[in-house]
Amino acid sequence: MDLVRIICAVLLPPLGVFLQVGIGIDFWINILLTLLGYIPGIIHAVWVIARK
Repeated sequence: MDLVRIICAVLLPPLGVFLQVGIGIDFWINILLTLLGYIPGIIHAVWVIARK
């Protein structure tokens, strides 16, 4: 299941974070980072998924 989340995180970072933690502070941080730049959003999403 982590592989699916990581693939989602690369394609659409907020979706990967949502699948991992739901709607919470990490989700909103990821949306902000993705709006500021796609790469920071990907890095944050993979980090959230990996720290589990």
